[in-house]
Amino acid sequence: MEQNRQSADGRLPETGNAPDPVSGTLSISPLTGPAVTAALGDLARLRIDVFRAWPYLYAGSEAYEARYLAAYAVSPGAIVVAARDGPDGPIVGMATAAPLEDHAPEFAQPLAAQGIAARDVLYLGESVLLPRFRGQGAGHAFFDLREAHGAALGRPICAFCAVQRPPDHPLRDPAHRPLDPFWHKRGYAPVPGMVGRFAWQDLGEEIETEKPMQVWLRRSRSGTR
Repeated sequence: MEQNRQSADGRLPETGNAPDPVSGTLSISPLTGPAVTAALGDLARLRIDVFRAWPYLYAGSEAYEARYLAAYAVSPGAIVVAARDGPDGPIVGMATAAPLEDHAPEFAQPLAAQGIAARDVLYLGESVLLPRFRGQGAGHAFFDLREAHGAALGRPICAFCAVQRPPDHPLRDPAHRPLDPFWHKRGYAPVPGMVGRFAWQDLGEEIETEKPMQVWLRRSRSGTR
């Protein structure tokens, strides 16, 4: 799930090995394997904090998040990109990606229904960043590193889902700025009719409910296999 909390030019309102510097105080680098495991607690709290906002309204728990994120530690093709406040500072943002077949089947089903094989797809999980670190270019850095990872894996398609909320939703944030222009600038486009459904517990809800999730795709210039 790509989080709709950044400016249209990709400066996210947004962590480790040889970090790559980004303007301002942020340092961006990928985490894999044991580094992901060591950071699970920080990453879980970060997702809960950021995804409480519109449009996800996510009422998460650290236990659920730890289980969710653990999948990235065991998937050989997964990547977690971490944003730190300085090279050795705390994790303040993150973006994830993994081969589509290592994600929940709810994400693969709408692509399979239109003839796209999971083996061709790197699925981009989310991009989240604490508000006070936004505006430093992390949005493009998150996408650059994940897209490069997909290319290294030989995956010609990158995909993500964005939640669709009704226009009259009572918790709609009037100050919210959709990320569609940024995503289009990165070469992604929503695929008509390619909509999945995924369940989570909204703020104020007692149970999990399914939400429609629009799939966005970007194909590499070399095309598909």
